[in-house]
Amino acid sequence: MTGRQIVDAHHHVWDLDTRPQPWISGEALAPLARSFTAVDLAPEAAEAGVVATVVVQTVCVPEETPELLALADGSDLIAGVVGWTDLTAPGVADAIAALRELPGGERLVGIRHQVQEEPDPEWLLRPDVQRGLLAVAEAGLAYDLVVKPHQLPAAALAAARLTGLTFVLDHLGKPPIADGTLAPWAADLRRLAALPNTVGKLSGLVTEAAPGRWRTADLRPSADTALEAFGPQRLLFGSDWPVCTLEAGYAEVTRITRYLVDGLSAGEKDAVFRHNAVRVYGLGAPRRPAQGRAGPPGPQPTRTT
Repeated sequence: MTGRQIVDAHHHVWDLDTRPQPWISGEALAPLARSFTAVDLAPEAAEAGVVATVVVQTVCVPEETPELLALADGSDLIAGVVGWTDLTAPGVADAIAALRELPGGERLVGIRHQVQEEPDPEWLLRPDVQRGLLAVAEAGLAYDLVVKPHQLPAAALAAARLTGLTFVLDHLGKPPIADGTLAPWAADLRRLAALPNTVGKLSGLVTEAAPGRWRTADLRPSADTALEAFGPQRLLFGSDWPVCTLEAGYAEVTRITRYLVDGLSAGEKDAVFRHNAVRVYGLGAPRRPAQGRAGPPGPQPTRTT
């Protein structure tokens, strides 16, 4: 990976003939109710200048992650997998070790759970979840946070307790761009970003804007807040393909993100679009357990399409 080549730190794939996606329901998500495969992704990524990606889990079932690892094992594009394992189970460490023994297991770079679907806003602070997160840290993996704004305070507390675990905030915590009430989200984002073991993904913003009525400039306040809070050395570009296609294509999302970081230096842009993802996820490096203690678990262009 050299020059201006891009690493996409967040996308999905699914084959509905193999694995159902129960979250795809209702008229708004109907365009996603088909299979999106790595074969579909390849030309989109190539057009956007993407040379490596991180594929992220979509459903909390044990069968999906081995499938993603096998897919990565046979891919020249997918460099990392953020998978799922049950953090509340007593054998989290063994489950992670078993995943690493599978084909493609060396490409396991992180774990994620659909926290956004948990009714308890403090799910991340449960003792059993904290034990699971500690196991993720000890395995040398990152933990992807997919949360809604009201869950950001618990995410910050979890990150403060587990200082040896890198928390990766997907989609910037889903700022309420559509209704414009950014102040509470921004304050909670800053509290999370003040912790050195946190990073954020510039991803998923187009689907938080007003459906069909947004302009690129509408995304600027959220992106600027994240740039101020995390800094360009702790932000990663992610397409959120194919979910992004509800509002924008792959190439357009890449162009929009370039616009959102247009005030950065060339080196800072390279960090956002490539180097940060390589560093945070250890792409291309052997996956080793983390050294030291992880910390004990505690009780304006206008839009054109």
